[in-house]
Amino acid sequence: MEVKLLSSIEKLALSRRDTFKRSRIIYFLRAVLASMFIGFGVIVAFRTGNFFFEQQSPVAFPIAAITFGAAIILIAYGGGDLFTGDTFYYTYAALRKIMKWNVVGQMWLYSYIGNIIGAIFFAFLIYMTGLFEGEFANEFLLTIAKNKTQFPISHLFFRAILCNWLVCLAFFLPLGMQGDGPKIFIMMLLVFCFFISGYEHSIANMCTFAISYVMNHPDSVTINGVIRNLIPVTIGNLIGGGGFMAWMYFYANKANIE
Repeated sequence: MEVKLLSSIEKLALSRRDTFKRSRIIYFLRAVLASMFIGFGVIVAFRTGNFFFEQQSPVAFPIAAITFGAAIILIAYGGGDLFTGDTFYYTYAALRKIMKWNVVGQMWLYSYIGNIIGAIFFAFLIYMTGLFEGEFANEFLLTIAKNKTQFPISHLFFRAILCNWLVCLAFFLPLGMQGDGPKIFIMMLLVFCFFISGYEHSIANMCTFAISYVMNHPDSVTINGVIRNLIPVTIGNLIGGGGFMAWMYFYANKANIE
């Protein structure tokens, strides 16, 4: 079972490598697109959750976790290259020696920078809509964003490892399923698990921080706070996808793959 799924991961990694070699601009734009899809998920999650947050309801976070699943559906079916998933795909391909590590590094850099640009551009679009100008419309998002910049660095690091482990599984497991219904269900379930658990996803954080920052609210995040979060979270995501997913599946199936 795993061997067949891992073969699909190889094909996906090689397909993206071919896109990268053919046109780095196209690859970069796909990364921009992916984080904007994440941005849609962030908006719908915090806008929906805010209705309950205002009432101090305990269901605010679960509701946000459920609705954030829209992001993974957009990426899975709408395309785009997300750095967090790429840590799994490209590391596995490099361990299998079908991709060179220097190419992997370049592709990670392009996807990460593209994800940052996409998050910033999406935040600008949201700012121009005026959707978060109300007195209470931004309270939930601002609270979560600010808290993320204040957690201990060690906590951020380990939460990021667990996060990308789950997120990569959310893309990996559906490869062996038939029909869009079961695929969408398992993707949304695992994304719900990471969100409700309070784990840290670097690209989702980028979008949350960017939206908070453009609000120019007294409780908005600062650049220093954003950097303090993103460095350990990015490293943790890399270990979660590259170590707990790519290396683990490579080692566990080494004897079964030619």
